[in-house]
This record gives sequence, C-alpha cells and structure tokens, in this order.
Amino acid sequence: MERKKVTLPDLMRKKEQGIPLTMLTAYDYPFAQAVDNAGIDLILVGDSYGMVVLGYNSTVPVTMEQMLTASQAVARGARYSFLVGDMPFMSYQAETAEAVRNAGRFIKEANMDAVKLEGGSKVAQTVRAITNAGIPVMGHIGLTPQSISQLGGYRTQGVTAAAARELVDDALALQAAGCFAIVLEKVPERVAAYITKRLHIPTIGIGAGAHTDGQVLVIHDLLGLFDRFLPKFAKQYAQLHGNIAQALSAYRTDVETRAFPAPEHAFAIKESEWETFMQSADDVATDVPPVFVDDSVDATRVY
Repeated sequence: MERKKVTLPDLMRKKEQGIPLTMLTAYDYPFAQAVDNAGIDLILVGDSYGMVVLGYNSTVPVTMEQMLTASQAVARGARYSFLVGDMPFMSYQAETAEAVRNAGRFIKEANMDAVKLEGGSKVAQTVRAITNAGIPVMGHIGLTPQSISQLGGYRTQGVTAAAARELVDDALALQAAGCFAIVLEKVPERVAAYITKRLHIPTIGIGAGAHTDGQVLVIHDLLGLFDRFLPKFAKQYAQLHGNIAQALSAYRTDVETRAFPAPEHAFAIKESEWETFMQSADDVATDVPPVFVDDSVDATRVY
C-alpha cells in the first residue's frame, strides 16, 4: 500500500477509531528523515530545540528565526509526517496580529502543516485568530515550559480538584477556538483520561499516562543522546550517548596512533604520473627565487 502524507482528517479518523497517534520531536534534516521513515504520524519541531540542540537552560531564549531554520530543515527531510512548528516565547503573546503573522511564517517560509502554542483560555482568542487565517493550531496545556517561572518549576499540573477543573476548562476553550489537537504535559493520568473523553479532538500526552489519544517524546530522550537526568515520563529506547562517546574516543586513538586513515581510506596515483610529477616538481623547486626580506620594515608596526 502506497504511503501518503498524513492529513488532519487522518488524525481525526484515528481518534474516532481509537488508534493511538505517534508524535516525536525533530530539529534537523537527518532526524526528520529517520522519524518520517519510521512511520511516525506527527513531527513536532519543538522549542525544546533550544535546550537539546542550542544548549539553553530553558525554552524561553529561542527566537523565531531559530525555530524557522530548524523547521525548514525538518520540512526538507520529512515527506509523510504531519509537521507542527512550535511558536517560541513572545512570538504570539504580545499582539494577536503579530501572532497571526508569525504563525503564517511557519507555514509560508518553513513549510509546516500547523503551529503549536502554549496556554489555555487566555490564548483562545489568539488561537481563533490564527485558525481564522487558515492555519491549523495545536494547543498545549498542563506543564507549559515557556511559563516555567510563573509555574514555579517543572511541577505536575492539575493535582488539585480546582486545578484539574481549570485544565478541563482550558481544553474545552482551546477546542472551541479551533484547535485540531491538544498536548497534555505532566498532568495526572486520570485527569488526562477525563479530558480526552470530553474532547472530540485528539489529545497527545507527554507525562499524562496511557489514556490520551497519542504520545509525544523528545527524540533526544528516546534515543538516550544525553548522559544526564531523564524525565520520569520518558522512556529510553536506546542509549546512544555512550556509543557516541566510545566511537569518538576510538577515532582519537586511531588518529594519534596513525591507524586512521588506513590504506583503504586513501587514493592512488599511477606510477607513471607520479614520476612525471616528481620530475616537474623537482625542477620547480630548484627554480624558486629566494624570498626578499626588507630589513627596513618594522615588523612590530601595523601598516
């Protein structure tokens, strides 16, 4: 069966049929190819790019231009997955018109299929304006990393009755505003399951238990690319950091001991051509005039 590009109706159909959606992050061309070839439904070019690729301490410093560059690379590498560009901090919070323009840049300049932004009821008006412009929007509630200072850290959200009710209200508001799906991050499993049942659009969980309509992970966590703290909600399907470190160390040793490059890594020249070259090279070497040095020039001065 010929594989086709994933569309919004495909995502809704899976929700209706109870088939879990798969989503992973990617930030460059080779990872986008790998995720796409694995048959993943959605690729999120997340603002986590700032932390796992650019080395920031949070997602807050990431700029629109950085996100567009990453999104463009991913779009060149993925043919079938549905592509979602993450709108960075302050690209949509200040003014609705600016939010629409920035969302449009993800579609027009970076070839994304949709955008994602964080927040609940407070951003519903912005979501509506973006969707009215013909741009699909994915919501994101629960733990919202762009608001980490306001939330007081990477804490589980919705752990009280009042907070859980607020999450439900936020989800319903985003659905009413036109979101095609909502990410639920680091919320109690039962709360996520309740929200999933209340909505007719898909929910995608990260640290939200097994009863959402889909799951998303940061690809660097999944592959074990960092030798550091692994979030409780993430599962390592490989531990590549150690393999990479071992390979790099082996390369250094081979170079230092002249084991690399070996003869099979080198290129040859015909013996006759080499002899002709050596004769001409020796002639040139004997004809090179001496270098003239002007002792009157002060070498310590900048001219």
